[in-house]
Formats: sequence, structure tokens, C-alpha cells
Amino acid sequence: MIRVLIAEDQGMMRDALALLLGMEDDLEVVAQVADGAAIAATARQARPDVALLDIELPRRSGLDAAAELHEAGVVVLILTTFGRPGYLRRAMEAGAAGFLVKDAPVEELAQAIRRAVAGERIVDPTLAAAALHAGANPLTDREREVLAAALDGSTIADLAARLHLSESTVRNHLSAAIGKTHTRNRIEAARLARHNGWL
Repeated sequence: MIRVLIAEDQGMMRDALALLLGMEDDLEVVAQVADGAAIAATARQARPDVALLDIELPRRSGLDAAAELHEAGVVVLILTTFGRPGYLRRAMEAGAAGFLVKDAPVEELAQAIRRAVAGERIVDPTLAAAALHAGANPLTDREREVLAAALDGSTIADLAARLHLSESTVRNHLSAAIGKTHTRNRIEAARLARHNGWL
């Protein structure tokens, strides 16, 4: 039996995945979590062979948990609604064995789990091509942090106070991010970075 952990914050989706995967003769769902901060502890307790991780989870993203699980010997598959090239790159850098979009049939998911356990990498070819075309994330960690904070339209002063930086430092990071994304302003830069999965 292949032991599976599911990390998904939407209860109906999580229950449906568990039910459908449980119908497979060789798959057993041994744990389910809705909160990204619970993934590592739950994995240590349940000892899954495979973890299906959503990206956008409360308190900790699936991408952040992926590297820790990979280092512990768990095969990681990212299962997401957001097939963004930057997310794919980050998942692969974290050691994920695959990156799957949620609208695929459950039979493909079950087969992907089996293939990943056998040592294969599973990535949607269209998404892989898009990731190659998009290139690597040009932003530094601090530029990503400032851009992510700017998504809500905060003023420079508000951003500086929230991030514990000077206003001139915030302006410099935003200016650098705008230049690297070839956009006209911080809102466009933040949207483009989010669309590419860089934030």
C-alpha cells in the first residue's frame, strides 16, 4: 500500500480526494490537514509515502513544507489550482516529484502518485514549457517581500512601517522590482510577479 497525506484547506475538496484515492486498491489516505503549519508534524506521526500538497494554505504554503518533507524521504506532489511557472520552479527546487493541476481526472492523479513513488517526475508538459519560457524569478527575497506587501495598495509609509524598513529602502526595492519585471509601476509589477508565481 502507498500511504498518502493530503494537505488541502478546502474541506470538500480534501474529503473528495480522500474518498476517491481510497477507492484505489493500492492507495491509503493516512492523514489529512487543512493548515500548512500542521503538515510536518502530521507527516512525522502518520509516516506517509506521498504528500499531496496544495500551495495556498493557511499559515504555511505547501511550497514551504515541500522541502522539509522531501528531506524526510516523503515523495511530494504539488496539487494546485494555480499552474503558474514560478510555482513550478519553486516546487522542483524544493524537491517535489511532481506538479499537478486540480482539474485533471482523479485516475491521472492516482497514476501520478504511483509513478512518483517509482521515481518519476510528473509535470504537465504545457506548464513545463511555460516555466521555461517565463525564465527564473529575477526578484530577490526582499523585493518579493516588498512587492507582496504592496499588493493591497499600501502607501510607501505604511509598507515601511509594516516591514520595519526605511521609506527610501522600500522605494529602492520597489524600483528594482519594477525594472526587473519591465512594468510601469508597483501594482503592475506585483500583479505580474503574482501571476508568474514569484510571490
